[in-house]
Amino acid sequence: MTGKQKPLILPADASGIAQAAERLRAGGLVAVPTETVYGLAARADSAEAVAAIYRAKGRPDFNPLIVHVVNLEQAGRLVELDDRALALANAFWPGPLTMVLPLREGAPVTPAVTAGLSTLAIRMPAHPAMRALLEAGGLPLAAPSANRSGGVSPTDAAHVAASLGERAGLILDGGACARGIESTIVALRADGSWQLLRPGPIEEARITAILGAAEDAVTSRIEAPGQLASHYAPGKPLRLDAPLAEADEFLIGFGAVAGDCTLSASGDPSEAAARLYACLHEAAAAPAARIAVAPIPDEGIGTAINDRLRRAAA
Repeated sequence: MTGKQKPLILPADASGIAQAAERLRAGGLVAVPTETVYGLAARADSAEAVAAIYRAKGRPDFNPLIVHVVNLEQAGRLVELDDRALALANAFWPGPLTMVLPLREGAPVTPAVTAGLSTLAIRMPAHPAMRALLEAGGLPLAAPSANRSGGVSPTDAAHVAASLGERAGLILDGGACARGIESTIVALRADGSWQLLRPGPIEEARITAILGAAEDAVTSRIEAPGQLASHYAPGKPLRLDAPLAEADEFLIGFGAVAGDCTLSASGDPSEAAARLYACLHEAAAAPAARIAVAPIPDEGIGTAINDRLRRAAA
């Protein structure tokens, strides 16, 4: 059997959620929509289930996974929540913010999830399908993006099916993801400092307003997803800040730069974020040998878009 075989796709309704929850409890995999991208979920307390994620994605085992929880009580059983973490949770959860926090002693999380670190990346998603699945399963779920490692992240069920095929196990189809890029990740340090590990839908300025200025120090250690230099790759050379396409390029447009696929004709960064991966998938499937992307302002959520594009071009 190959990964190209057609996976089982179910609507993310009550029946689909129930079947998916049963599969997860049994140690299987389920691809499920979140407000950011589709995730490939498995129970976080099972070494065998988490190993199946790594196999399906072809993901390096030094790259930690994000664990998704349904409420603060469940989070508190896994990580140490200090006043800063609670302030961020109150402001942004449920939502597209992941915190890297100290792992609680005895937490029911298999070491493969943390890649052997003493910290855990954790978030409380807002998407109704993912929340219903967490409620029905009663388990924290490890869930990286539901695609082959290093490739373009999936923002609809068809992207998952094309990338993973039967390796996805079961796909819950909840339509297109509203945010379209992965969660913002912040690490809260024991010395009171914090770092932005991955820009995302929650802008750094909104976090700074709560925590104060971030720590400038940069660690080379991989603490959370999305820190690899090369990631989100469409499989073709990618040229950034391109006002025009060359002869063999598929142009992804923005604002006044019209493209073969346009992120946002009105120049709306939030719309561009939601459409980013869909346009990259379209560009990857197009006959053109290369991809060009129009300039996108490097501020607000544009910072997160440009972060993904630079890694895709690496």
